[in-house]
Amino acid sequence: MSANTVGAQKQATPRLLEVDNLTVTTRGGDVLVRDVSFRLDAGERLSLIGESGSGKSLTSFALTGLLPDGLQATGSVLLDGVPVIGARERDLVALRGQVASTVFQEPMTALDPLMRLGRQVGEPLRRHLGLRGDALRRAVHDALAEVGLPEPERIARAYSWEISGGQRQRVAIAAALACRPRLLIADEPTTALDVTVQADVLALLERLVAERGMALLFVSHDLAVVSRMAQRAIVLRQGRVVEEGAIGGLLSEPRDPYTAELVRSARELDAALELP
Repeated sequence: MSANTVGAQKQATPRLLEVDNLTVTTRGGDVLVRDVSFRLDAGERLSLIGESGSGKSLTSFALTGLLPDGLQATGSVLLDGVPVIGARERDLVALRGQVASTVFQEPMTALDPLMRLGRQVGEPLRRHLGLRGDALRRAVHDALAEVGLPEPERIARAYSWEISGGQRQRVAIAAALACRPRLLIADEPTTALDVTVQADVLALLERLVAERGMALLFVSHDLAVVSRMAQRAIVLRQGRVVEEGAIGGLLSEPRDPYTAELVRSARELDAALELP
């Protein structure tokens, strides 16, 4: 096989995620995210870092067409080669769950308190894979067991308000991964949890991403967590990219003053927490 043939085959296979000049604005014209561009290939782990209001969550929402009402995106987002910006909702639904899926910051709001948890985990399996009856119930129980929930049959019958915060986030992860997406978007997935369960949830995400070979887009303000979860990072400030690179380089030799300040603050916090 010639080098030209190999190159042509690589070009024929779309990147998992291609973002070019993504800009998010309000209907009034205020710019919240400006000209963000990056690539993410299968199996890669990338983080969006920044303080509150930096635009990192809005960027992640725009990747699957989940921006809040009143906001609009321009630029280009290709998810598995499919344009997201301007796509019809029914076409986006087909991408969510199978190609990319999101775990949100607050599981209590991500889960419907009026719907049994098993039905919520089962909905993507029913919609995307066509499972019904006993096959659907088995798949739901397997999904709940895979994220380490005890008594998956009981959890499937429960409502979100009947279980703990850590268990709710595990259910949300089970729902997000039920159809085995190729990309997991995790938006501050442990921020709303008690510190005692944060490490367990992060370990769970690490294991599942590694076992399934998924790509990961991890959104966080916590540099310690980012250094554990991602290979590369994009630093956002006021909706703009200020620095991008390998995690090790960003932590050891940040080029932008804002990144350097984030690193310094994180180290000071770590030092304070280590005091007796």
